[in-house]
Amino acid sequence: MISTENLTKSFNGVLAVDRLTLEVQEGEVFGFLGPNGAGKTTTVRMLTSLIGPTSGSAVVHGFTIGKQDIDIRRSVGILTEAPGMYDNLSAAYNLQIYANLYEVDDIPGQVEKYLRMLGLWERRNDETGTFSKGMKQKLAIARALLHEPKILFLDEPTAALDPEASRLVRDFISELRKEGRTIFLCTHNLDEADRLCDRIAVFRTNLLVVDTPAKLRTQLFGRKVVFHLRTFEDKYLELAGTMPYVKEANMLDNKLVITLDDPETHNPEIVRSLVAAGAEVQFVGELRRSLEDVYLQLVKQS
Repeated sequence: MISTENLTKSFNGVLAVDRLTLEVQEGEVFGFLGPNGAGKTTTVRMLTSLIGPTSGSAVVHGFTIGKQDIDIRRSVGILTEAPGMYDNLSAAYNLQIYANLYEVDDIPGQVEKYLRMLGLWERRNDETGTFSKGMKQKLAIARALLHEPKILFLDEPTAALDPEASRLVRDFISELRKEGRTIFLCTHNLDEADRLCDRIAVFRTNLLVVDTPAKLRTQLFGRKVVFHLRTFEDKYLELAGTMPYVKEANMLDNKLVITLDDPETHNPEIVRSLVAAGAEVQFVGELRRSLEDVYLQLVKQS
């Protein structure tokens, strides 16, 4: 659905995007993460044919950037960091203008559909200049969807939204994925990316890594299982160290912390061995690293 090869952009000799090569599959929610100034927005602008690359190539929905730019713009929706609405016009009229530009067939129907879905229908006749920043953000999301694009580029979609509105937008993204749409999501909300994205890319001018959040956690930190014991004895730690699949074992208070690759397979055996050695296992849990931990580690390494 989206494919780039050595996609590069520089401004006056300053490199913003350096030889980006990646593939985004159809129907995937793909997270594009990186610090401010990493080149994320520049990448989105190239992939939506708003600016041209310095070198390299990209194909979006079967169309090549630089050659079929109008086709690309017709087939994608984009939410930019700044909504850019006409403040002296009503919400409905703003959407009608863009629906005309996209040559939408049923303009009144599409405008009503998305204003209702995003909770703005009752304010449809109000000037957007009277809207809060969060309401303008939701209106911009509606604008991006009017022409029913197969690919949606979202740059910080929940920025400035309150928790209730943020949840509405996240649920909305999940529904769009169920419809088979491809979503390219730039966000600083790592918890949001963890919940929504099938895969993530960590980017800082060039691509650092691409994988699922779960696999990145395992690759960087391994999987740590915590066995909560009633009391601690040194023999429990020694026992864990003799098991071939245990990479590391430590004690913290009355908790035995074990690092291994496949807890689902080996946890039952570990519990049986500990009980046979006299340990009273109260419960077992996994120490889960956050996506924030993964992201910060990768950026630090870069």
